[in-house]
Amino acid sequence: MAENVTLARPYAEAAFKVALAGNALASWAEALAAMTAVAADPDMQACADNPHLLPKDLAELFVKILGGSISSEQQNFLRILVDNDRLAVLPDVCSLFGDLKNAHEGTKEATIFSAFPLDAATLNNLVVDLERRFACKIEATVEVDPELIGGVRIAVGDQVIDASVRGKLAAMSVALQN
Repeated sequence: MAENVTLARPYAEAAFKVALAGNALASWAEALAAMTAVAADPDMQACADNPHLLPKDLAELFVKILGGSISSEQQNFLRILVDNDRLAVLPDVCSLFGDLKNAHEGTKEATIFSAFPLDAATLNNLVVDLERRFACKIEATVEVDPELIGGVRIAVGDQVIDASVRGKLAAMSVALQN
């Protein structure tokens, strides 16, 4: 939802500035992912929606669930989100933070959809080719999609490279119909 992204952007930028100043981008990315996972839990959502639970108590519960995995700065960030009733935007904060982190590090995330599991050598060659094409470091994740029949479909940001058999058959079908 666009308004959630709008609400999340200042929090993500603030977290990024603090993480960058403390040379802790990876730690913050992990902490935000953990916070997002906890906030997505149905029991935690029920607690967040409980009007009898004070924000201070909700933040303490959140910190206890996360254990010692988050720093005091990250705990303060979490308290600010809770105090401002912004737990619902945590997934967007995490995503925007990841985008800022990747832009700072000169990396892009790529999702490779393959008809079959890719071996390490094939994946490595594909990543090298993508890094050359996009002139940046690529962090790839692979998802198996048997409906592709063969080949791969690659999504890097808003760009999609469809080298799948299914994609080629669809293109041929359109060409034949015209």
